[in-house]
Amino acid sequence: MKRKHENQNGTNGPGRTALKNACLAACRKVLERIARAKELILTESRGAIRVQEQLVRLALNEAEAAAWQTAYPDLVFQVLATEKVQAVVAWDAKLQTVRRARYAFWNASQAKKQNHHQARARL
Repeated sequence: MKRKHENQNGTNGPGRTALKNACLAACRKVLERIARAKELILTESRGAIRVQEQLVRLALNEAEAAAWQTAYPDLVFQVLATEKVQAVVAWDAKLQTVRRARYAFWNASQAKKQNHHQARARL
């Protein structure tokens, strides 16, 4: 059996090609909007935070993947990406706080050891 490649009107003409081209153009626009938003958010985050760029890229990729699960990925992406980047910023701030506290503890411990050694040397 041969399969016919015709639309409902029995033609494979310009109407079908026009629809295909319109769909492709719409998809390209969505992809371009997401790519521009992604680059903009990445550029803004470079100056505002000290986190590694790779973490921001991963957050943006995760937001994009989640956005494609929706009916309007180009609209949803910006909100998801902003939330993901804010989470990375918050995580980095927490990490910096822990690192500062750890350094302060280590520094105090080193000072205590040094004082202890100086006191023993005097004896």
